[in-house]
Amino acid sequence: MQKILAFESSCDDTSVAILDTDYRVLVNLVSNQPEHLKFGGVLPELASRLHLKNILLLTRNALERANLQLNEIDAVAVSINPGLIGSLLVGLSFAKSLAWSLSLPLITVNHMLAHIFANFIEHRQIEAPFLALVVSGGHTELVHFKNLTEFEIIGKTVDDAAGESFDKAAKLLGLGFPGGPLIDRLAKNGAADFVQFPRGLIRKDNYNFSYSGLKTSIRTWLSTQEDGFVQANLPSIAASVQQAIIDPLIRKSLLYARSQGLRTILIAGGVAANSALRDQLSQQAEKKGIRVYYPSLPYCMDNAAMVAAAAVPKYQAGLFASLSVNAFSQKGTKII
Repeated sequence: MQKILAFESSCDDTSVAILDTDYRVLVNLVSNQPEHLKFGGVLPELASRLHLKNILLLTRNALERANLQLNEIDAVAVSINPGLIGSLLVGLSFAKSLAWSLSLPLITVNHMLAHIFANFIEHRQIEAPFLALVVSGGHTELVHFKNLTEFEIIGKTVDDAAGESFDKAAKLLGLGFPGGPLIDRLAKNGAADFVQFPRGLIRKDNYNFSYSGLKTSIRTWLSTQEDGFVQANLPSIAASVQQAIIDPLIRKSLLYARSQGLRTILIAGGVAANSALRDQLSQQAEKKGIRVYYPSLPYCMDNAAMVAAAAVPKYQAGLFASLSVNAFSQKGTKII
């Protein structure tokens, strides 16, 4: 079984993993960067410097924990887009140097595609065709996979992403950052019908999403409420916000899957960790004979194991990158 050494450094987490071509994780190490918390978001220059500090140490530790030497590695994989360009360049430069020095094939991976393939780590039985619902801080897309290397984006956000909406709503509610986990936790004790916030593009005859109007609606509604009332009803307000974000995701995923006769939906990206999205999509899909898969919580976050998983089909197909390849920050699952 061939082994892939993978690197992920697209934002503020440095990660190194080793995975075999049967999607078995030998090791997956992630170094978080809590230094950003005091800024209320990720500081790009700081992120790059911390990647430089951590990547070699993580690589040594990964090899040691997997009880492997570098000469036992068969390929090197790395995420090259989208993300913070400085952070991406740290991972790519390090991966290139290893691939060149060891005469190994280099496999470049789209970060959002990696989130989709995180599902294969724990659900190796998944077979194409399937629909992937990609939801993160910067992306919201519906992607139709005909096979593991051919796919089409059939819907995406026209403005804000779902994860971005969670973050902005949490900031408006004074909850902190990142907003998704905070709202999810708070919403468990609230009533989702407490406030009827709008659902963007819900009646449009397409599979696109829109969240900018929701953000404006939340801010406008809060401006008309007393602080004491908001604080007393935070769980229900959070639940209402959450429901307004996930309703279009669920509705359009099921609508497209049924129209194409697809029996499998994968949830991918950081928002795949949202418990309400997981539960409600799974329950509604089951009634229609559709199976829903999502990664366990650690694999929803940015990690190198998912990069290696996305590299497996490319390795098997011989789709290797030149050492002249560069990183770039342009958004989109299809772009690489």
